[in-house]
Amino acid sequence: MTKHDHQLHQGDSLTAAARERLTREGEQWTNMRAAVFEALASFAKPASAYDVAEQVSKAQGRRVAANSVYRILDLFVAANLARRVESSNAYVANQHPACLHDCIFLICDTCGQAVHIDDDKLTGGVREAAKSAGFSAPRPVIEVRGTCGDCGDV
Repeated sequence: MTKHDHQLHQGDSLTAAARERLTREGEQWTNMRAAVFEALASFAKPASAYDVAEQVSKAQGRRVAANSVYRILDLFVAANLARRVESSNAYVANQHPACLHDCIFLICDTCGQAVHIDDDKLTGGVREAAKSAGFSAPRPVIEVRGTCGDCGDV
């Protein structure tokens, strides 16, 4: 397995790395974007826009609409601050926003936990297979559903 060398961020370091990445993309790091990012980063599992909106609403003491959160999350995905778990319509904060690479999600059907792994050989193979079929796949999405080690075989 080929792995990327990258720094994983957590807490304040993750927020700072995300802010730096977003501003480098020419976007502003607004109070609402910061609140959405911090809420997203606080979840241990992939979170929906509704989950994030509810948490931001509680923190701010006012209702924040999920459609506003969706727009911010889409911006975060485009800027590499977040990853979208397609099969769950949920999001996770990217712990290494400065590193552009493909992500393979391992998703537990029992507890909902999603772990991402990097494997350039595998994602490169997917791109090559797509190319052989006359298809361009610049950022393949690979999600493997199953049971995590904590949940065991059910």
